This record gives sequence, C-alpha cells and structure tokens, in this order.
Amino acid sequence: MEFTVGTLLEGKVKSITKFGAFILLPENRTGMVHISEVANTYVSDIRAHLTEGDVVRVKIIGIDESGKISLSIKRAKEPERRPPRPRQDFPAPQAAKAPLTFEEKLKQFMSDSDSKISGCRQYEHKTKSRRR
Repeated sequence: MEFTVGTLLEGKVKSITKFGAFILLPENRTGMVHISEVANTYVSDIRAHLTEGDVVRVKIIGIDESGKISLSIKRAKEPERRPPRPRQDFPAPQAAKAPLTFEEKLKQFMSDSDSKISGCRQYEHKTKSRRR
C-alpha cells in the first residue's frame, strides 16, 4: 500500500501522549495525530476523545523526508451539512416602494449623522470628566 498525502485510512490508537496520539497503520507503519487535529473544537485533554485500542479513521496530511507520517482525525470526517439559516438581519420584503428622492435621502443622512455625533459628544463628555 502506498502512503500519500490525502489518503484516508483506518488505524488503531497505539499510544497517547499529552501532545497527540500515535496510530498503528496498515503494513505496521505508525503515524501521529497532533492534539490540534483530533477534533474541530479545542482539545485540552486528548484522553477525553481517544483511548488506547480505539479504531479511528484518519487522513494523511503530511509525510516528511525521514518518513514520519502526520495524520488528522478531524479532516477525515465528512464536513457537517447544516441547513441554511433563514436571514434574520433583513426585514421581510414588502410591497415595492417608490425610491427616495435625493432630498429625502439627504434628510435621512443628516438625521442619522446628528444622532451619531450627539452620541459621541456624550461619550466624550463622560470621559473628559473622569480624567480631571
């Protein structure tokens, strides 16, 4: 069997260290799964995810010049297919309105701008009084 980057294999957890797990692969080859490649979430204790003797599906993510094989468990899993979320940040479409005129847009902009500036001034006033 040829070991190349991207190949999916099944292996048995041979030993576990604080930085990863060594996996026994076919043809008595050994590869290592770094703790960062165990799960898609933060892993503080690898023993919470793996135990010695577990059979795991791994993906070869690297082979260096000396023949060391780097493996990943999280990349070997199928990506989770989540249903698309409905958009909540936009209001539901309404009946088509007539586009705003330039004067209406300018009036709306000036109103928004004034409220933002007054908010900044209030904050500035509060911070200046603390510095005294």
